[in-house]
Amino acid sequence: MTQLKNDTFLRALLGQPVEYTPIWMMRQAGRYLPEYRATRSRAGSFMGLCTSPDYATEVTLQPLERFPLDAAILFSDILTVPDAMGLGLYFAEGEGPKFERPLRDEAAVRALTVPALDKLGYVFDAVSSIRKALDGRVPLIGFSGSPFTLACYMIEGGGSDDFRHVKAMLYSRPELLHHILDVNARTVIDYLNAQIDAGAQAVQIFDTWGGALTQAAYREFSLAYMRQIIAGLKREADGRRVPVIVFTKGGGQWLEEIAAIGADCVGLDWTTDLGAARARVGDKVALQGNFDPNALFAEPAAIEREVARILASYGAGSGHVFNLGHGISQHVKPEHAGALVDAVHRLSRSYHAAG
Repeated sequence: MTQLKNDTFLRALLGQPVEYTPIWMMRQAGRYLPEYRATRSRAGSFMGLCTSPDYATEVTLQPLERFPLDAAILFSDILTVPDAMGLGLYFAEGEGPKFERPLRDEAAVRALTVPALDKLGYVFDAVSSIRKALDGRVPLIGFSGSPFTLACYMIEGGGSDDFRHVKAMLYSRPELLHHILDVNARTVIDYLNAQIDAGAQAVQIFDTWGGALTQAAYREFSLAYMRQIIAGLKREADGRRVPVIVFTKGGGQWLEEIAAIGADCVGLDWTTDLGAARARVGDKVALQGNFDPNALFAEPAAIEREVARILASYGAGSGHVFNLGHGISQHVKPEHAGALVDAVHRLSRSYHAAG
């Protein structure tokens, strides 16, 4: 494989000295970019993008052509996994993802099994294609949803405001939910390891809905399964470590517990103070985040002030990857995203002067 020209992101994840704080943005390839909208139109649908390695490569690289980002992230969707399990993923116009066959009864739950990896071959082909196209420019991040977050979609049949179906199962038939979570965890291990084999140089587990749980339920139904995944992942490829990032939206209150499951980095949303988080975990893990994505609707001067505040909160030294506290909005002006990247690179250098 081509040698990395910019490994700042990987070094920061491992707490190694860097010249500046690296940045990438969750959902950095997306609808806020006019070139993405044009490619999606050619592909005909969102899944048309996801299932075509050529289109997935094209849109993955689009933000890197605009902004000097320090990592690329595979263009895909967390719901490709339950789709491979036969739940019938489709996207309703204006409504987001839906499943034709949600897991609502015991027979459907018991029938759930780890799918054959060849059903996700288009994802691994995309990883290989993107890695080749990057030609060592920056590292490539692979990803998956967490077992619990996947289960939320699989049981609810789509997005949800209250998760009443999954929580009803959690409290009344926990053994059924555990079966789903175990199948999901085993699938995610296979899925992420195959992404690493195909060329992913770091992986992130998106636990988008873990923060909707009580503390006891979070430990039992989300954290335990992410620990299982991390224990099963390949941690080295091409002669260097493959870092693992865990991001539980709304999980700042459980930071110490998340930091103890074996990941290299913990992502934080904007509700947790970064400096306080650093004090809580020390050098046990790197931290990723945590700019409020809606602050990108402000003018560039205000964006720069918020960047300066976050960098000052974290303080000097490595172990910080700058990111949003959630995905970038489709309504953000691309030049505002560019202002964010520029401010992080420019203002962070003084915090790494000794590095």
